[in-house]
Amino acid sequence: MSRLKNLRKERGYTQIKMQHLTGIDQSDYSKIENGKRYYTFEQCRKIALALNTSMDYLAGLTDQKEAYPRNKHD
Repeated sequence: MSRLKNLRKERGYTQIKMQHLTGIDQSDYSKIENGKRYYTFEQCRKIALALNTSMDYLAGLTDQKEAYPRNKHD
């Protein structure tokens, strides 16, 4: 999960900030970031939105950090 940690740090966010942005408890977020716990689809979606990236980037399916164009309701 170093990709997740690196992106969070690039954005200047702390794990507490991620908790506020995603609603994922900081201790759970820390476990996700350190590979001790997997995130759910919905948690991945929330993290991607908070970090302005794609779920594909978080999953390692692409190296493009930029988010895809979003629907207006997101």
